Amino acid sequence: MNLLLDTQALLWWLADDPALTPAARTAIRAAGTPVFVSAATAWEISIKQALGKLEAPDDLEAALAASRFQLLPITVAHALAAGQLPRHHDDPFDRLLIAQAQYAQLTVVTHDPQFCLYDVAILWA
Repeated sequence: MNLLLDTQALLWWLADDPALTPAARTAIRAAGTPVFVSAATAWEISIKQALGKLEAPDDLEAALAASRFQLLPITVAHALAAGQLPRHHDDPFDRLLIAQAQYAQLTVVTHDPQFCLYDVAILWA
């Protein structure tokens, strides 16, 4: 199973927050499991951090590297796929994650029930 962390799951992981489910924590920690973080997630964190809407590590890149997460760039194909998704979810960052997960056959680690409205594998965060 290849994982893609949504923003909340990533923040819970980095903060060692007990809100992250044991199943998600075990899957993320499992040796040999590729765990991806999208550039869209870093972008969302940066925007919300600048607005004072959330707390996140000041050096997100170093935190991702320390967790051995793989960075997932945003491609034109991802952007086009996100634009074609039904508008079940109004958050453009989440729609991009859904498109990336579909494109690369990744399991999204999320606590957002709206992800269920799309054809994407989910591991509850």
